[in-house]
Amino acid sequence: MTTPTATGIPTTNDGSGRAPRLRVDINAGNLFGLPAYTSAPRGDERALLSAAKAAGFEGVQGGNPALCRELGLGFTTGGRVNLPAEAEPHAAQAAAAGYACSTLHVGWGHEDDDAIARLVEAILDASRKHRLPIYIETHRATITQDTWRTVQMVKRFPEVRINADFSHWYTGLEMVYGDFAAKLDFLAPVFERVRFMHGRIGDPGCMQRDIGATGEGLTYVEHFKEMWTRSFVGFLKTAKPGDYLSFNPELLPPGIYYARLKRAADGSEIEEGDRWQQAILYGTIARACFAEAQKRVGATATARYTAGPAPSGRRTRRSSRYSS
Repeated sequence: MTTPTATGIPTTNDGSGRAPRLRVDINAGNLFGLPAYTSAPRGDERALLSAAKAAGFEGVQGGNPALCRELGLGFTTGGRVNLPAEAEPHAAQAAAAGYACSTLHVGWGHEDDDAIARLVEAILDASRKHRLPIYIETHRATITQDTWRTVQMVKRFPEVRINADFSHWYTGLEMVYGDFAAKLDFLAPVFERVRFMHGRIGDPGCMQRDIGATGEGLTYVEHFKEMWTRSFVGFLKTAKPGDYLSFNPELLPPGIYYARLKRAADGSEIEEGDRWQQAILYGTIARACFAEAQKRVGATATARYTAGPAPSGRRTRRSSRYSS
């Protein structure tokens, strides 16, 4: 089920009428094909999907729709659109299969503004026509590969909704080089439009890091928590009963140069961490960020009705600075 926004773009909605919520799912790349030397579950697709549900994940991006439906799991999809003409067939196919939404890599990043506009218009039209939420992903080698162009895109097309994978910006654009807090403020129009998320945490030099047992004490983890929390605030400010935001850990394998490798005692190369356990940890972190977002939205609403008009004059930024 989907709920149209004021501009006609649908939002994922479970039809329950309950309060807007975070749904912690998992991307198929973080579930299938995990190394045997980790704690990851074993077995065929049914066994792995069942294990995902038992671990607390509510859906799978890229999972078999029939099996997910049978097991009581949500299912979403994704893809790539390089040309405007590719948007409508993708939306038609995804909608016919019953997917709740789709995320897209769009273009290759070398498009001019007019080409970007044609791509975005085609995606928005396809989303409306098929009542399928389609979320443009922040990703390298796409039209959203840099923050400035992405902000200009959402200003020109405010009805766009985003699948946020902030690792591509945090590492690829070395966001900590300079005023990190100012960069977060600049990205406010993006945070306001996040309706799906790929969970991956990187540091300034590596876009997928093992963050240990808790992630505590790591500055770059705190940076991601803040970006996630601001995105959840953006969702909550306009969400309707039954709406949900799907958060998907997407810790990918070394074969496509995501997971880092280390040398084992026997000389072989193994992954530096356990992507299954990290995915479970990411879910815990995301839930804590969502709870913080609920507090911020509640505090903002309370202040709006009790504090009166905001004072005029220059806004004061937090004095604390982020370090790399």
